[in-house]
Amino acid sequence: MRFRHPDGSTVHLAYCTNVHPAETLDGVLAQLRDHCEPVRRRLGRDRLGIGLWLARDAARALVSDPSALRDLRCELDRRGLEVVTLNGFPYEGFGAEEVKYRVYKPDWTDPERLDHTTALARVLTGLLPDDVTEGSISTLPLAWRTGYDDGGADKARTALLTLAERLDALQDLTGRSIRVGLEPEPGCVVETTGDAIAPLTAIGHHRVGICVDTCHLATSFEDPHTALDTLTTAGVPVVKSQLSAALHAEHPHLPEVREALAAFDEPRFLHQTRTSTAAGLRGTDDLGEALTDDALPDGAPWRAHFHVPLHAAPAAPLTSTLPVLKSALTRLVGGPHPLTRHLEVETYTWQALPPELRPRSRTQLADGIAAELTLARDLLTDLGLKELP
Repeated sequence: MRFRHPDGSTVHLAYCTNVHPAETLDGVLAQLRDHCEPVRRRLGRDRLGIGLWLARDAARALVSDPSALRDLRCELDRRGLEVVTLNGFPYEGFGAEEVKYRVYKPDWTDPERLDHTTALARVLTGLLPDDVTEGSISTLPLAWRTGYDDGGADKARTALLTLAERLDALQDLTGRSIRVGLEPEPGCVVETTGDAIAPLTAIGHHRVGICVDTCHLATSFEDPHTALDTLTTAGVPVVKSQLSAALHAEHPHLPEVREALAAFDEPRFLHQTRTSTAAGLRGTDDLGEALTDDALPDGAPWRAHFHVPLHAAPAAPLTSTLPVLKSALTRLVGGPHPLTRHLEVETYTWQALPPELRPRSRTQLADGIAAELTLARDLLTDLGLKELP
């Protein structure tokens, strides 16, 4: 979906396909048919943006076979879909029964992360619509925090500098500009937007910036306006933003609140949990750990890294951090010029929701994704952006 900003530029809104498990190119093609096109039809749109997730095997197949890349581009066109952004964070196995810590491997200390991201950039130059010259890729924020040392930091910095050089060369070759954004996430080396400033200014290249995920921003109790103002002052580009909401518990000391939270403790994904105390941010790596005895102070609200559907906050006594998303979006695109032109709804946890909240069919899932995109569209038009055909 495209929107005209009051300054005349085009802002793109997509939804991320990592909600649909697919490791191979055939799986990606099935996604377009079974999920993406039905969502577009529900929205009554001739064109729908998708933030494509390409696992390692799918990316390799597209890089090694130009005809396969052309076929994918034709299939996107045929189904009324377009791609300006890729989710390059998960590498493979994102649809596995247990993902947890595996999603952070390989990290930016491993040459395979550089090779994979380079492959994604090459693929994206072939998928961009004819009238679009800028693409974006989100990637993991360097590494999970444990085991990361000065040697790892040097390797990561060198890898990202090499990536920037490759992206420069790719633009010279194709005329298309691809940028990559580190996506701060709780528990990682770069947990907050503030943590991103030092490594990104050390790289000092406009092709490597930040991807602001509003669920992660909220989980770490960052104020959106302060965070985005600080990034702007530091000259760190916001390559893209993922529009998502975290799980919020206002009174985690109450038994009924803990019982409600326990329903969201599930085995597939890591749900880092945080609370803001007078001594600073405190947290656990997973929600179940937070609910164990006194692992986390419970005198102030808790937030958990669980991407809850934008349009359907959990029932009381829980809620979501949708207000943080709204505040961030106001700063991202509500000013005289947008801070980023690539927005992506990223709720990949539909099948990880408590059983009574999960979609029970493809139809229900498509309805839910369409409802999220409708909410995002309404927020954008309320900010003065005009939806384009």
